[in-house]
Amino acid sequence: MQLHQIYTPKTAAPFASSETYMEFAPCEALKPYIKCFWGSRLPYRQLRTEQPAEAVITPDTCVDIIFHVNFTDNCIEGHFCGVDDRPFVSYASGEEKLLSIFAIRFYVWSAVLFSEDTMKGTRNKAFELDCHFAGLKKTLEPRLFDCVRIEDRILAAERYLLEHFHLERQNRLVMEGLEQIMLHRGNLEIGQLSKEVHTSSRQLERLFLENMGISPKRLSSLVRYQYLWNDILFQPDFQVTEAVHRYGYVDQAHLLHDFKRFHNMNITGAKAYAGKDLEKYRLPDNNIGAV
Repeated sequence: MQLHQIYTPKTAAPFASSETYMEFAPCEALKPYIKCFWGSRLPYRQLRTEQPAEAVITPDTCVDIIFHVNFTDNCIEGHFCGVDDRPFVSYASGEEKLLSIFAIRFYVWSAVLFSEDTMKGTRNKAFELDCHFAGLKKTLEPRLFDCVRIEDRILAAERYLLEHFHLERQNRLVMEGLEQIMLHRGNLEIGQLSKEVHTSSRQLERLFLENMGISPKRLSSLVRYQYLWNDILFQPDFQVTEAVHRYGYVDQAHLLHDFKRFHNMNITGAKAYAGKDLEKYRLPDNNIGAV
């Protein structure tokens, strides 16, 4: 079973689209492994401001490689951001610069297939690309000044990823465990999960940490939150009481507390934050609808 066909994680702003942030679906061969490519379609002029722009970042069970290209200072910064299990706010610089952004968003289970190292110790951390993706940095980074259109950058990235894809690194127990977590929508005790995949809890935790940087228990909580967030976004008649039963929460207070823990705002505020971009999302030429 292809996990991306049964599980579609969402960010705090799933309908966002602007000159600094657009999402693009990968080619068919990479869809099981790459959630999307994202960034600015072209270089943009960031104006000086006393109040830097901010964005709410919530746990989406994905990991990102992000290149910040600074045409003003003629430099590039590239980072690998491991899986997050807590929300935070990202701030843009308040200085006037000519910039562009290019990023690759992997599903949490797939980054290890392209990396030169395990994912152990990457949770809630950011690294220089030399630590995990030195080959990608060496190949792709020099092209980012010449390829300014994001479509051209995507083609270059896809070419590299397809040539440096190691399916043999995919662990059967990890994938079976992930499938069970998603089929149960995150509502599965770790002891039961171990029985489902016929291994010990300790072995499963070790494999999850090496392949994704996060334990089965923490990941299950994030998956449950993501299924809940999808329901909140796309069910017009969403009812908290029904979701309590569907996702195995103790009661409404448990669900609301758990959601706020991962989203840093209540359900009403989260819907309002996501909905501010909805009219742009409905435009027929918006690429995000395909992701």
